[in-house]
Amino acid sequence: MVSIRSGRSDRARTTGLAYVWRMMTLARLRSVSLALILAPSLALAPDPITIWMAGDSTMAEKQPDKRPETGWGESFGQFFRAGEVRIANRAMNGRSTRTFISEHRWQAIVDSVKRGDYVFIQFGHNDESPEKTDRYTPPADFRANLARMVDDVRSKGATPVLLTPVRRRKFGESGQLVDTHGEYPDLVRAVAAERKVALIDMHRSSGDALSRLGPDSSRAVFLQLKPGENPNYPNGVEDNTHFRPLGAELMAALAAKELRTAVPALAAHLR
Repeated sequence: MVSIRSGRSDRARTTGLAYVWRMMTLARLRSVSLALILAPSLALAPDPITIWMAGDSTMAEKQPDKRPETGWGESFGQFFRAGEVRIANRAMNGRSTRTFISEHRWQAIVDSVKRGDYVFIQFGHNDESPEKTDRYTPPADFRANLARMVDDVRSKGATPVLLTPVRRRKFGESGQLVDTHGEYPDLVRAVAAERKVALIDMHRSSGDALSRLGPDSSRAVFLQLKPGENPNYPNGVEDNTHFRPLGAELMAALAAKELRTAVPALAAHLR
């Protein structure tokens, strides 16, 4: 009986394939595009939601000559169901809110964003550095820039999401994680509260994660390479700000976890 069913199944498949082939041949003869035949059914599928990402190097997509350095924004898309969400990562190395705006990177997002989209905004690493005069943003200006970004996104019918900066790997002599961001995380929290914006507190969650890992195990999260280990870094590297793939995935997982309470409508598309 198994062989009989198998035979019938094979004949059915053969008959079905022959029918499809005839239909495609007729379509070609009549100069009808296959895309036009499929269009009615494809139109039923909703367009994916777009998450735009504006931020610095901790979030940004990296060039081949910088690998294995990885921005956590590169790992974020894997946490969503296929076809429902797309990531438009516009974060850029070395940018603060000031330079992201002055270089017209922010306006490019505003011009492209549409109703129903989300815009994730995470800055602070470069804004907070007075010694880097090409990117430093005083606290009052940082706060004003974030408020402007929120207003710009809402004016397009999209949803802004503010994120505090992720923590650096810096531990004190007692083994406790040391904060390097000063007042800037609190400024993000303040703007979120005042403007009633969803907040993903990466400063808190990444700090908790790194504290659990401790000074030694946390090395595996960051771009730490020995001499000769990778051709992009022949002399090795000990970077306590930027992530390797494991760290990027960890940070993306923390963002996805917080998304469930911060933005439930978007979290509904998580795997």
